[in-house]
Amino acid sequence: MSKRTRRTAPAPGAARPTVTVCRGCCCGTAKVPGLDHAAQLRDLRRKLDGSATVRVTDCLNACEHANVIVVQPSAAGRESGARPVWLGLVNDPDATTDITDITDITDITDITDWIEAGGPGITDPPGVLDLSAFRPSRRVQAELHED
Repeated sequence: MSKRTRRTAPAPGAARPTVTVCRGCCCGTAKVPGLDHAAQLRDLRRKLDGSATVRVTDCLNACEHANVIVVQPSAAGRESGARPVWLGLVNDPDATTDITDITDITDITDITDWIEAGGPGITDPPGVLDLSAFRPSRRVQAELHED
């Protein structure tokens, strides 16, 4: 098998999206006030049960965007060219789509509806998620082994 063939062979991937929830030094702590962080995680897990894998990680080094959630595409999403989507400021305690405060622009309902519909590479995200999507620094990307 040639080197080229090995590099272009499809890599195994998750059949469904993976949602990584930061719960490090800032995300998920009192540094983001007015939010029941445990309830947010519980709701995310409940709403995505069967649609995505939800995992918790320590600090993702994107504290200026706390609370941070990273949505990694399914294998099918990766095949279509999708990359992980980083969402910041996921701080809406009421889980409404009404944007009333620029610090609380993304709610769990917007995220879960999109993921349940297929997520990155399968379904376009609702427009409100564009407001909270960001690219982590090159250093953070390198640490996480992302392209």
